[in-house]
Amino acid sequence: MQNYLIWTLILAVLAVAVAGAVLFARAYLGGTSPGSLLFRQKTARRLEVIDQASVDAKRRLILIRRDDVEHLLLTGGPVDLVVETGIAISPSPPQTAEVPPPIKEAPGWRRMPTFGRAPEIDKDPGSREL
Repeated sequence: MQNYLIWTLILAVLAVAVAGAVLFARAYLGGTSPGSLLFRQKTARRLEVIDQASVDAKRRLILIRRDDVEHLLLTGGPVDLVVETGIAISPSPPQTAEVPPPIKEAPGWRRMPTFGRAPEIDKDPGSREL
C-alpha cells in the first residue's frame, strides 16, 4: 500500500516538473517571461449586451454592442431576426451636478428640562427669559 502512495507522489511531482519545463520552454522560445504567460492581461471584450426587453412570453428584443456599433436583435421566435444594424452610439448626456436639497432652518437652542417637563424650543435665542 505504501509503495503505491510513494509512486503516486513521485508521479505527481514529475508531472508538475514537466508542466513547469514546458511553460518555461514556451516562454523562452516566444521571447517572453514565464510569468507573463500565466498572468497576462485580459483583452478588451468586443461584444456586450446593452439592454434587453421581453416582447411576449417567447420573444425578446436585445440591444448588443460590437466594436462601438449597436445592433438590435429579435430572438425567441421561429427565426431570430436582426431588426436594425449599424446604430451609432449616441453620446451620453452631460452629467449635471446634483443640486443639494435646501438647508432647513436650524432649530433654536433647547432649555434644560425642569423636573420632568419636556424641553421647550425657542425660535429666537435673544428673547430668553431668566
